[in-house]
This record gives sequence, C-alpha cells and structure tokens, in this order.
Amino acid sequence: MEYRTFGRTGLEVSTISLGTEYLINLPQEHVTGVIAEAVDRGVNYFDLFYSQAQFREVMGAAFAGRRDQALLACHLGVVEVDGQHSKTRDMAVSEAVFHDWLRLLRTDHADVLFVHNIDAQEDYDWAMSRLLPQAQALRDQGKARFIGFSGHTVSTSLQAVETGEIDVLMFPVNLTGHAVPGRRELFRACADRDVALVAMKPFAGGRLLRPETSVVVKNHHRGGGIAGDDRYELTEKSAITPVQCLAYVLAQAGVSNIVPGCQSVEELEASLAVLEAGPEERDFAPILPSVSQYVTGECVYCNHCQPCPSHIDVGLTLRLLDEVQGRPTAAQATAYGQLPAPASDCIECGVCTERCPFGVETMDRIGEAARVFEGV
Repeated sequence: MEYRTFGRTGLEVSTISLGTEYLINLPQEHVTGVIAEAVDRGVNYFDLFYSQAQFREVMGAAFAGRRDQALLACHLGVVEVDGQHSKTRDMAVSEAVFHDWLRLLRTDHADVLFVHNIDAQEDYDWAMSRLLPQAQALRDQGKARFIGFSGHTVSTSLQAVETGEIDVLMFPVNLTGHAVPGRRELFRACADRDVALVAMKPFAGGRLLRPETSVVVKNHHRGGGIAGDDRYELTEKSAITPVQCLAYVLAQAGVSNIVPGCQSVEELEASLAVLEAGPEERDFAPILPSVSQYVTGECVYCNHCQPCPSHIDVGLTLRLLDEVQGRPTAAQATAYGQLPAPASDCIECGVCTERCPFGVETMDRIGEAARVFEGV
C-alpha cells in the first residue's frame, strides 16, 4: 500500500481507500469479508455516509475489533426516509443519526465528520451557518477529530476551502471532469491551504467502466454541479480500465486519497491493482481526448516526457510547481528537496517538450520550477 499525508491533519492515509455505498443491502458475511480484506491489504480510510439503520448495523459489525486500524469518516445532514438515504436539514435528527453511527461502530469519535453534500449556494449558506457549527461543537466535545466538506460544485467547495474552517474536502475527481471550469484552481487551493482532498467517483459512477462507447455522465459525477449531464463518445473505450482511471486521479495535484466504491473483494483487488501496475497499464493520456476537452498546453503529470537524461521527475516537479501559490510552503519545499534531481539540473535538451502529447512547453516550465524552488 502507498500512503500520503492527509493535509494538515498529520494523518497518513492509504492512497486507495474505500467508499462503502456499494455494500448496502448485502449480507453481513459478505460486507465483513470486504472490509476485512481491505484492512488486511493496508486500506485505512473508509467513508461511511449512507444513513439507513440496517446499513449502519452491518458496518458496525464489520468493523468490530478493527476500529484501531481504520480512519472512519461520517457525515452530518443525512437521514433515512422510508428506507432510503436522504439529506436532512433537521439539526436534531442529523445529530441523532451521527450518534447512532458512533454507537454501532463501538467508538466514541469519528476521524472525519463531513458537512454532507452541499452544492447550491443557498444550501451552502445554510450549512455553513448551521451544520458547520454543529460539526465544530461535536469536534470540541471529542466526538470528531477533523471537519470535512463534501460537494459536487466547484464554487461552493472552493468557498468552503477558503474559509479555513475545514480540514478535508471530498470532491469528484475523474477523467470526465478534467475540463470542468475552476477545478484546477480548487485543487490548488486545497494544496495551498493544506486541506486534504479525498477523490470520490473515480469511475464517474461506474460509467467509465461500462462496455458502451457512448455514455452519459451526470454533472455531479464529474464535479460540474447538480444540474445537467454530458455525453461522451469514448473512442478509446476498449482501453479504459480501473487502473487507468485511478492512475489519472492519483496524478492530480492535491489529491490525498481515492474512495472507490467496491462491492466485492474482486472489485477491491481491481482498484488495488493500480499500486503494482506498470507505466503502460497506468497510461491514461490516450483517453483524455475521448472523455473531456483537455486544455492544450496543460500538464497532466503523465510523464510521457520521460526519461530525462538528468533524471528529473518531470511530472512530479511540475505537479509541485502547480501547487505553489506565491512562495512555496515549507511542506512544498521539503517535497521538492526529496525529488531525485532538482529542476536546475536540466540541460535544456528539449526532448521532454518534443515528447509531450498535450503541447506543454515542458522545458520552459522546468526552468520556472528552478526559479520558484531554487531561485535559479
């Protein structure tokens, strides 16, 4: 397993974590088996947002005896209505559901407590004046360690990050959202403010893995808000695999971990395969023209420009550069110092620019990195 620092929390999280929504309505033995396999394979972060009482009971039993091996994320603002998961704006009900989660999980706290599923501006204004203070009060009582915000709209998610009040953002990150306006700025804001970025919906609600060559992806699956959808003609459909989808997400600036929804041990293994996959298996660059209108000249950290004769990790160097807002933070400077070679070692051979499939002036950007991080 690979681990990344979880923003300013200081926690280390498995890059491949687990969303649990596809385990709903499955037998206890099956769910317990998936959770056990995940923990045994090094997965240490689990998102728990469904509100049905039966689901809470099943998940509580699945984590019995494993609480100390798991970081658990719960949500405020959820309720069960006629057997279905739903949002609620009843503060008492919201807190009651959360306390029941704690009871069934046999724990006295959640590691992350999310202000749940906030997209529209009106809902954001209400949530930040009511639901956020409720989360903060529960944190102050020791019932939560850190506060998160989950949403599908760039504008409200960015506002939440910029308040400085949240430690974690959960947001859709997948190939189909590559060209969503403002998304890159949102991710950079997370990196600059040291807010952990949990990537949800890495397969666009499963649509990227379907056999059809033409699929409709809803806006909230791609981070484009709550209304509308887009159709993608997937000319490279035969090449799309879970490994490519997850490799793309892990290459995005600011991402701490991914929470793919896995319904079985086999699906979990398909996600974990990205950790051992080679460069060819991870290569997502040929897919981008099919699934989104990527911006020419924008680095996607795919490392098609490698190998570098000076041993510069071009993709990671440019990723760190894109995270910088003004001067590098101490954490960014430390990460840069741990690279195999500094940008100033560039001999300006120009090969990286020639190889780039996206028209990035790679050599010029390496020079920029040398100036930003080394003052060269």
